[in-house]
Amino acid sequence: MAATQDVAYVDHPLLVPEFIERRLYQIRLAGAARDNHTLVCLPTGLGKTTVSLLVTAERLHEVGGKSLFLAPTKPLVQQHAEFYREALSIPDEEIVVFTGEVSPDDRAELWESARIVIATPQVVENDLVGNRVSLRDVTHLTFDECHRATGDYAYVYIAERYHEDATDPLVTGMSASPGGEEEAILDVCENLGLREVEVMTEEDADVEEYTHDTEVRWERIDLPDEILEIRDALNDVITDRLEKLKQLGVTRTTNPDVSQKQLNGMRAELQKMMNNDQSKGYKGMSTHAEVMKLRRAVELVETQSVESVRRYFERQRNAARSSGASKASQRLVAEPKVRKAMNMAESFDTLHPKFSKTRILLAETLGINEGERVIVFTESRDTAEALVDFLSQSFSVHKFVGQGDKEGSDGMTQKQQQETLDAFRNGEFEVLVSTSVAEEGLDVPEVDLVLFYEPVPTAIRSIQRKGRTGRQDEGKVVVLLAEDTRDEAYFWISRRREKEMEKELRKLKGVAAEMEEELDDSQRSLGDYGGGGDGDGDGAESGETRDARLEGALEDYGEETEDTEDDAADAAASDDGPDAETDADDGAEIGDGDEEPEGVVATAGVDSVADGDDGDENEELVEIVVDQREMDANIAKELSRREGVRTRLETLAVGDYVLSDRVAVERKSVADFVDTLVGGDRSLFEQVRDLSRHYARPVVILEGEGLYEERNVHPNAVRGAIASLAVDYGVSVLRSESEADTTELLEVIASREQTTRDREVSVHGEKSSKTLGEQQEYVVGAIADIGPVTARALLEEFGSVEAVMTARKEDLLEVRGVGEVTAERIREVVGGDY
Repeated sequence: MAATQDVAYVDHPLLVPEFIERRLYQIRLAGAARDNHTLVCLPTGLGKTTVSLLVTAERLHEVGGKSLFLAPTKPLVQQHAEFYREALSIPDEEIVVFTGEVSPDDRAELWESARIVIATPQVVENDLVGNRVSLRDVTHLTFDECHRATGDYAYVYIAERYHEDATDPLVTGMSASPGGEEEAILDVCENLGLREVEVMTEEDADVEEYTHDTEVRWERIDLPDEILEIRDALNDVITDRLEKLKQLGVTRTTNPDVSQKQLNGMRAELQKMMNNDQSKGYKGMSTHAEVMKLRRAVELVETQSVESVRRYFERQRNAARSSGASKASQRLVAEPKVRKAMNMAESFDTLHPKFSKTRILLAETLGINEGERVIVFTESRDTAEALVDFLSQSFSVHKFVGQGDKEGSDGMTQKQQQETLDAFRNGEFEVLVSTSVAEEGLDVPEVDLVLFYEPVPTAIRSIQRKGRTGRQDEGKVVVLLAEDTRDEAYFWISRRREKEMEKELRKLKGVAAEMEEELDDSQRSLGDYGGGGDGDGDGAESGETRDARLEGALEDYGEETEDTEDDAADAAASDDGPDAETDADDGAEIGDGDEEPEGVVATAGVDSVADGDDGDENEELVEIVVDQREMDANIAKELSRREGVRTRLETLAVGDYVLSDRVAVERKSVADFVDTLVGGDRSLFEQVRDLSRHYARPVVILEGEGLYEERNVHPNAVRGAIASLAVDYGVSVLRSESEADTTELLEVIASREQTTRDREVSVHGEKSSKTLGEQQEYVVGAIADIGPVTARALLEEFGSVEAVMTARKEDLLEVRGVGEVTAERIREVVGGDY
């Protein structure tokens, strides 16, 4: 153990000396995470990343291999990379960053030499599907903000591949807020293959000394009559539209405060009507769209500001004027009561009471109490910008919003975001007004006040926001709550969910064995792939065994344990609480853009991946080339998991899947196919024309049910379009019930082509230029559709394309693979009259 001025530091061969402060709770969490696939729950600001760093250092030192650290946004990736480079004695060039800004070829090359890769999950998912990287040698995989590991999020696929592919896997999941219910937490554990849950809260003795009390205060706001009049005018229209939906039999209520769950139920009933080709279903769906737009306007005027609802109305007016505007938008802006509400909003020239209260609270914190920094969180980017304009009259204020561009609102680039945070941290301004983009994980400086401009309806976000204060000194949280509005509903929902989360985490704390029993059989078998210590995943330890293990963890990091015997027993119980996930407005935007750069063809190929296959085994694989844009579906991911199938990800000029040198597939959902018939969009036929120009056997797969029931289109129009594809364009049209059915179909066709027919995969439509030899093979292979294998044999025999073209039948028959029929066909194509 090293110490400087009474501060103890962690010693380790891979750590920079006197850099990582020795905190017992972090050492204990790292010791547990080193021994098994572990979910680490720790309040925001208490060093979850440090826990993962300690595990990574130990694994690289003891086991070798490489470490992969995944974070959901590019700023988080950059932040973690900077921390790892500062903390580890590993050369900076061996700690690499993977985002969509790094080309696929560069990532494939960097992967081979890197010891630590810090990446957004989307690019790693793409690289796995594209067979550009292998997880075989990854000995530690960290999922930051792991509560996102639900549904189709990339974390889920990557975790499954890791447990399947890695020789010695170890997974660490990190979150301040993994879920509000036991089921949600278990779902995350199942999806990531986690076997233990380690939880510590600010109540734990080891943690308590590093935290301070945070005062939470709710400020109730009375809305003025002018704002209530705007709201009531909009609610009258909502009531009217709900009455129309009630007449259709999809709802029993006309209360404008109808819940989102009820609205979702209405939409489902209307969809059923549309599926049954009932015209009233289409009218009802348009009315439903009006209700949703009006509810958004009501929410803005109640909980945000009149300025935000003004901007919202302006966007609706512009949308109604645009070409192809929906009837819902047009009716909305033409409705007299809505126009009245718009006019009232335009003429409102008084401060929204939340604006006034915000200014008062900032003056108290920064002026009277001599504070230094304040963060104001709001759900709406419009409100954020209006607040910046207003507060700048009295304070030094900057906004912090996501990258996505929105009409009437400028986003911030990643560089601008980082510069803003650096300036805030350095005390260059006092107030940061942020949308949800600053909630999750970013290293936002310690502040004196966190102001919620509105309550947040999910516990996970509420807890993460509160975690921005009370780290080094006593902090304060104030929530503004407009009386008798949605604010109150969100307030009670958030409080209930926070309590549920804390309760569930305490219940799960330290009971890994019981949790494992909750996991289904498939998940337990997933964990059995190995790695991460003894692999028994039991987690049921006696107090003495646990204490011994924790002391051993300290020793592994060069720590003295004599003064921690009493504390070791305390660590047997630890807890924390946060919850499930939401990304409003800007929260999701900052993570976007991790797709492959447009126009880049990923040609790294499978040979660059150390997957352990030898050449003979590779020859047995069926290869399927997938277009980058098909990653929205699960087909490519499912194919990449299959034995005997090798996927390659490229940006294809034509088609969605290439299955051989002559077969390429364009996949269309039934809905998209029918849309081309009624919307005047001829892009499908242009795509098919290009497909048939490049491939001898083009295929269109129509995916989904209800081909003749979709939209109000006569069946003969659908039949006519299919006939045109087959007769006019020479395309085979195949039907598929679902993505799963399409996956099976693609594998069968590829297998028949490459195994039965002995054909190779050739991407004729790719944007990269071919070598002269490849062009010659392509030209000869196109003769009578003989394919690339025979083409190479002919070129090797005769030496040039010209010599092949002029060869006599007798000479052709001397070439390996050319029989009587093939020789006659070549001479017929080359020498026959046109």
